[in-house]
Amino acid sequence: MYPQANRLVAKVVISRVFFKADKCHLNAHNISDNTEGNRSTAKLVVRRFHPEERSGLPRWDSRLCFCSLDEMLNPQRSLSELPKMSAANQVERAVLEDEFNWLLKEEVHAVLKQLQDVLKEAHRRFSMPTPGLESQLKQENFILGSSTMDQVKGVLTLQGEALVQADINLKVTKSSQVLHFQFREDKQWKLQQIQDARNHVNQALQLLNSRDESYHFKTGAEVNKLMDAVMLQLTRARNRLTTPASMTLPELATSGLMKMFMPPMPGDVMVNFYINLSKLCLTVYQLHVLPPNTTKNFKPAGSSVLHNPGAMFELNNNRFEVSHVHKVECVVPWLNDTLVFFTISLQLCQQLKDKISVFSSFWNYRPF
Repeated sequence: MYPQANRLVAKVVISRVFFKADKCHLNAHNISDNTEGNRSTAKLVVRRFHPEERSGLPRWDSRLCFCSLDEMLNPQRSLSELPKMSAANQVERAVLEDEFNWLLKEEVHAVLKQLQDVLKEAHRRFSMPTPGLESQLKQENFILGSSTMDQVKGVLTLQGEALVQADINLKVTKSSQVLHFQFREDKQWKLQQIQDARNHVNQALQLLNSRDESYHFKTGAEVNKLMDAVMLQLTRARNRLTTPASMTLPELATSGLMKMFMPPMPGDVMVNFYINLSKLCLTVYQLHVLPPNTTKNFKPAGSSVLHNPGAMFELNNNRFEVSHVHKVECVVPWLNDTLVFFTISLQLCQQLKDKISVFSSFWNYRPF
């Protein structure tokens, strides 16, 4: 019990240093269970107090750290000391309540402001305007390439969440013939991953805007509930960019993307666009039709982001097998910026929850 009481007293000192003075970045969870370690840690915290903060503490705090801790570590203390310790606990609780109220009133809103600023920058990346034409989104051209193959080459034009043009050259493996495809002028392909990620950022911003500076948080649970809701939206936004959707080969063959090109894609070629982290990827599948009377074992492939050669599927009573797979990609710099903003925002949320938990661990502990 007594080493635990020692840690409890040290928490009071550390909470003022960490949350208010911010002069000594020590963590209450780093206090050792060793008796001597507890005594030396408590002394170290008091010595490292900023002069202004130390002078603002009641005098009994310093005496408690240097004298009363030793008394509390003595298992032979008499029952007559308990009323003194009870009074000390009341003062200690009053100090912590003052610190906790400061945290709810000042620190929480400071973190919310930081989160808003970061997420506004992330949202701005999804809708970069054209210089001089603020009402029109900026168009960016990206060259597709691969260091290991040259069967597929092309240029993609991205405007926000929309792929407005794709110019693709495909070298057919068997004949070395080069096929050329491009989007029809009246067609654009919406990248659902980018659209979903932007929507989740908008929802996170709405949650933060619902608690302006005039709002007073009453409990730590209320802060944690808000942080959990914001973190949920940010995690979903990040996952949409880092985890492409899995699709079956029949789904790819019948998707609207296959109707986007001029001239039309031949029946033995399929394509798919998706986002993977900060990269815009294009996968091209070359197929061959399996004879109806083939003795080859037919096993339809399941859902996947990237299908391998040999994968089979059936469509309109015809059976197909993937003969070749070509994947090329290009880096989209602003997607990388967005992922960094998501990471920073999630860290800010978690750090605020950790600060709340330090006080929660004290309220849940009852030494007597």
